[in-house]
Amino acid sequence: MNCGLNMFSVFQGEKKVSTIQNVFAVIKGSEEPDRHVLLGNHRDAWTYGAVDPSSGTAALLDLARRYSILLSSGWKPRRTIVLCSWDAEEFGMIGSTEWVEQNLINLGSKAVAYLNVDCAVQGPGFFVGSTPQLDSLIREVTKKVKDPDSKGVSVYETWSASDEGNNIQRLGRVDSDFAPFVQHAGVPSVDVYYGKDFPVYHTAFDSYNWMAEYGDPFFQRHVAVTGIWGLLALRLADDSILPFDYLSYANELQLYRDKLSNVLDQKISLLPLTTSINEFASAAKEVDSELKELRLVETSGQFVDMKRRAMNDRLMLAEKGFLDGDGLKGKQWFKHLVFGPPNDAEKLDFFPGIADSTTRSNVISEKERLTEIQHEIWRVTRAIQRATSALRGEFT
Repeated sequence: MNCGLNMFSVFQGEKKVSTIQNVFAVIKGSEEPDRHVLLGNHRDAWTYGAVDPSSGTAALLDLARRYSILLSSGWKPRRTIVLCSWDAEEFGMIGSTEWVEQNLINLGSKAVAYLNVDCAVQGPGFFVGSTPQLDSLIREVTKKVKDPDSKGVSVYETWSASDEGNNIQRLGRVDSDFAPFVQHAGVPSVDVYYGKDFPVYHTAFDSYNWMAEYGDPFFQRHVAVTGIWGLLALRLADDSILPFDYLSYANELQLYRDKLSNVLDQKISLLPLTTSINEFASAAKEVDSELKELRLVETSGQFVDMKRRAMNDRLMLAEKGFLDGDGLKGKQWFKHLVFGPPNDAEKLDFFPGIADSTTRSNVISEKERLTEIQHEIWRVTRAIQRATSALRGEFT
């Protein structure tokens, strides 16, 4: 006997073609106007959008106000700051993605970093994701911002004592506007927010009343996010030497290599990957030593401006070495071979090409599967080699 129920789905809405508008505010740099620090938030929402995205939009507008005060006092950033208000994020990050694609060449040579805030506040608890060379900067900045929920301590102190334990997530997801910057253009990026989840996501209850009662009753979490976001941008725009730390990146790659060794078939050789990661770690140590020496002579050495510019270019461009022109198999738009969307993020959430090759066992033979995994390992190996060359300032 068939006791099943029939379900009818009704769509109520208007289908139409609309023009979208991204909006930008530019604060031109005084010494390196051709180097850009970008801060972005999307402003479109499914409903009222008090959390998603208006909490982030409020933070962006407050940053504009704060920077305006600094400008009126005589401050000018060393590098150009660009405030970006994206449209059509809810339709697949169309606004930011189209802009990144249209400006890909300039982003490749001029973008220092992209700092994203989507839902600035969803509830309690500080969370952040980034590409690893920005880890140290994030920890430094959070030590300078007051915690919004505890008196007398910094965001960093509360964050360290939480279950997260100052853990920094990675940006292999495709749920906000950092995705095209990291995964298509290879721009160092950060994503900052308070609160991990909220129950009224994309519903009509995502309202000011919900935010005022549950999300951030005193709106101090908004203040904290804005402070962190703004200070990150100021450091990246004003520090004469970019505050990037590739030792953190090397440690992350070594961690990924160790995790891979625990899940891959012993017939797979990780030697090329291990060798390339070790070489990247050596380059990171060399750069760390160079940075210390450069800072010592920064105010008095000969040709310091040229040396500083060359070093900053190396720090800025190394991330792009992880890109591959062919992209991920079946997902060619995604070019980053370290951070991208794997088919099964629960199994492996890094090296997406390698991760995907391990999940195709149901459609190809075992021999073909092992060959494909080994091929993907070589692709990642070559990407790390390119990043190493860029970090050292070498052509190849």
